[in-house]
Amino acid sequence: MRIGPFELKEPLPKLRDPHVIASLHPWIDAGNVGTTCLNRLEAYFAAEELGRLAKPGMFFDFTRYRPVTQLLDGQRTFTLPNTVISVAKRDKPPDLVFCRTLEPHADAEDYVEGLTELFKALKVKRHCRVGSMWDAVPHTRPLLITGVQNNKPLTGIKGLTTRRWAPYQGPTTILGILNQELEKLGVDSVALIVHLPQYLQLEEDLAGTARLLEVLAALYQLPEGIAQNELGEQQYRSLSAELENNPEAKRLIRRLEANYEARTTPGEETREEPSRLAPEVQQFLQDLGKRLDDL
Repeated sequence: MRIGPFELKEPLPKLRDPHVIASLHPWIDAGNVGTTCLNRLEAYFAAEELGRLAKPGMFFDFTRYRPVTQLLDGQRTFTLPNTVISVAKRDKPPDLVFCRTLEPHADAEDYVEGLTELFKALKVKRHCRVGSMWDAVPHTRPLLITGVQNNKPLTGIKGLTTRRWAPYQGPTTILGILNQELEKLGVDSVALIVHLPQYLQLEEDLAGTARLLEVLAALYQLPEGIAQNELGEQQYRSLSAELENNPEAKRLIRRLEANYEARTTPGEETREEPSRLAPEVQQFLQDLGKRLDDL
């Protein structure tokens, strides 16, 4: 069946108070944290695909999001970049809808309208966007997570380290309009963003994924083991070893640690403020990241 631009399997599943957990690539998917997070959740729940865009080329530029080709049983196949929807029924509500959104390059208003129609048809109660961003934070400290609910700080969730939140103003994703449309329908809006070390810029940041999954586990009563913390810890230990013989990097990290401690004063809520580092430090962060890419 069709709902807007989406082709869906019939009949639509009967979901109990469904919550959407959505990633948005590439806008807030630094280190592919949101994407990897959904991979883990879909595998854990054995989620079943419900549908996808019938013609993704209406919205996405395939010179920017590349199709993937592979050989299966001797036959060449092509997979187009798409927005894929899957569902998982749980023992107790809410059931979960996983949505892999992409930043659209064309007809963005129709894309947002299609998602709104789909979530309305599924009677979604909450839209929870998960993702990540680069920040001036050290990899030697617990990664900060910003939590927002209906444009207000999200509190009372284990693992959230950032609670007092300064509203962002500036360039953003067109998908921000989706939250406005869902609010008109009475849908709860949540955003969880993990802050990653800018100087690392890993293709797949496993520590960031683990931190995000820790918060989701607390939010949705999931087993803590789903975070697989050991993978992220091992990744960051390896990076620490690589940086051990770099005096400049070690001095920078000490400065970032001091900045981190100033933002996370013990006994107080974490202050989510713009990082104020000297321009030469910002430049060194970028240069260090490029050198790490060559390791």
